[in-house]
Amino acid sequence: MSEEGKGSTFVLSLPENFDVSHSDPQIFKQLDVQAHPVLVSSPTDETLTTTPTTSTEVVPELKDDRATIQSAEQSILIIEDDRKFISILMELAHEKGFKCLVAENGQTGLQLVEEYQPNAIILDVGLPQLDGWTVMGILKDDPKTRHIPVHFISAADHNILEATRMGAIGYLQKPVNLEQLGETFQKIEQFMHNTVKKLLIVVDNEPHQQQILDLVSAKDIETTLAVTMTTALQNLKQALFDCIILDLDIEQRSGSQLLKQMQEIDGLCQTPMIVYADRELSTAEEALLLQCADKLPIKSVHSPERLLDEATLFLHQVETNLSKEKRNILRLVHDKEAILANKKVLIVDDDPRNTFALATVLEEKQMEVIAGNNGNEALELLDEHQNITIVLMDIMMPEMDGYEAMRQIRAQDRFRKLPIIALTAKAMKGDKAKCIEAGANDYLSKPVDTDKLISLMRVWLYR
Repeated sequence: MSEEGKGSTFVLSLPENFDVSHSDPQIFKQLDVQAHPVLVSSPTDETLTTTPTTSTEVVPELKDDRATIQSAEQSILIIEDDRKFISILMELAHEKGFKCLVAENGQTGLQLVEEYQPNAIILDVGLPQLDGWTVMGILKDDPKTRHIPVHFISAADHNILEATRMGAIGYLQKPVNLEQLGETFQKIEQFMHNTVKKLLIVVDNEPHQQQILDLVSAKDIETTLAVTMTTALQNLKQALFDCIILDLDIEQRSGSQLLKQMQEIDGLCQTPMIVYADRELSTAEEALLLQCADKLPIKSVHSPERLLDEATLFLHQVETNLSKEKRNILRLVHDKEAILANKKVLIVDDDPRNTFALATVLEEKQMEVIAGNNGNEALELLDEHQNITIVLMDIMMPEMDGYEAMRQIRAQDRFRKLPIIALTAKAMKGDKAKCIEAGANDYLSKPVDTDKLISLMRVWLYR
């Protein structure tokens, strides 16, 4: 009730005990909370329901094998916050001869990886403190841990393409049964025992062949070279590869045609592919890569250094086994601060709140920020400031929108290689391709994930 001049009082009553098993699973799905059951088959075909522990209970310490792990023993780290599911995973891991480490949140998981260097990791997505995607990004950005095989098991929406692009060896969506879990452990074991990785290189230009072979060849890499698109397709149908490197310039720049055919091969979607072109791609090539990324785990690179970085990621090469020269290249690629520091960025957005938020983040990275309110101002600022190294372009703006601004920027030869990342509140199908066609190098929808933005900026500034 309310009385004039005395304010209002609101009372919210909550049950002391809440049974999630009778709640609407869609609510928890939206929140990425594992409320729906994890199914585990038994001899009687009954299912076991696991329910997260409520915060009001006294949670006993969860014991794993960290106190008894010997250096010669194989270990697996389980990063998962559902204790009943952890128990199931530990039992299966012990049957396979693994010693188990357990972390119930992302931060603890990273600490255990650093301390114990496990042989493999099983990772959930919906974790406290740091979610699984963030944990994965940190693991694969660290030369000391990026070689460790990671397999996702999560209730989050199945996203095998994104997981594969990040370097995961698999993605299993809950609810799961014992047969699926058995197959997951079998995949992990096979990956660990197959120490020689298989690489398919599709390139016909001899100088390009030598450059790629010099970068990626190693004693633990079995390389197959295909010099025609027909041979490449035959190899893909006959053997399984851990990674594919495709030179877009094969057969007089016909590599894009091979990509179209690759989309039709069953099972190929699980093989990570690096598309390499040591040149600026055409608008049509950029649009095709975006289209193929919806079906294939593709990464596009434009420099030898980025090619080495992605190849070592997908082939799970141990940094200490690489030559000193290659280690130095990788450290330069992953130096987050150096690539952004002292670079000048142009932010074009008619909403000052967006500009302020982005500027705050970028200035913390030691970047110099220039801002404009529309496309006309963007063109004026590019004329005024000759050393702008990257542009963040909003799309929906008055006077001149982002599409037209990008077209006019690209019409000038001096800005042909200037990186432009489109930022737009629109998320309609085809918007990404439309931005690329207008002249953007990349695309992010609003609200902007600043970590993803920084990652994209690093990639394009490195190029």
